[in-house]
Amino acid sequence: MSLPFAIPTVTTARLILREPRESDLDVMERAFRSESSRYVGGPLNRRGSWRSLLATIGHWALRGYGLWSVETKAGALVGRVGVIRHDGRDEPELGWHIYEGHEGLGYAHEAALAARDYAGTVWGMGPLACIIAPENARSIALALRMGAQLEGVISDEDGPLHLYRHPAVEDGGMEAYA
Repeated sequence: MSLPFAIPTVTTARLILREPRESDLDVMERAFRSESSRYVGGPLNRRGSWRSLLATIGHWALRGYGLWSVETKAGALVGRVGVIRHDGRDEPELGWHIYEGHEGLGYAHEAALAARDYAGTVWGMGPLACIIAPENARSIALALRMGAQLEGVISDEDGPLHLYRHPAVEDGGMEAYA
């Protein structure tokens, strides 16, 4: 399957940020059935995972940017990361979802830095926001590790959410990526 529009590929030392593919669905379904997906719209059944995959591709088509599928150089699909702008939100945000069994290996940090650098350097975005549920300690820790600072609290139908602001990307930020 090929998409009728181009999605860039970003390569880091250990990871490939690539276009979402229909073949990602089985891994996505397992990931979205897990309770660990609760901060990214889960848990979901297969149909919900299919809709999430379609929404991911549709976001790229609609906005020209979105979530990449994150794959190790050995070919394991380990999550999604990228820049999204939800309906009703004023600005794009950096987001990540590392699938269960792949947490704690530094993939989120490596992929999110690459996505943030790409968004700033190539798309001219930033400083990016990150909207995180206040009880999502792992994502908060990652945002802080990346240099983001708590800017405030916003509310939506999910309740109060913390808005973190990432630092601007320095020129040459993409030099570390192939």
